[in-house]
Amino acid sequence: MIKRLHPGPRFCKAVVANGIVTTAGITAANANADTAAQTADILAQIDALLAEAGTSKANLLTASIWLRDIAHFGQMNGVWDKWVDMNNLPVRATVEARLAAPELLVEIQVSATV
Repeated sequence: MIKRLHPGPRFCKAVVANGIVTTAGITAANANADTAAQTADILAQIDALLAEAGTSKANLLTASIWLRDIAHFGQMNGVWDKWVDMNNLPVRATVEARLAAPELLVEIQVSATV
């Protein structure tokens, strides 16, 4: 059985299948904020999606992070380090990438066990 959370015209915000939830790439609701604020917004959205799927950040498996400018790596990590469960760290990749809109500074996608 596949459960699709918040389907839209092109994709779902998350999909649950075979005991795993995978989110779409999540961006900040307020794209005019700085990197730290956008990261905090995204992580709050991820918390809500994980809770809706019946899990939490303690069960993260993977995280993929895209930054518009890799120079903002430290700002993003400052928020990430306060959010992530340090006893249950996921594997993670962070890269610099051109995002869908110039004001978007961060995009994060995660997967977790349910």
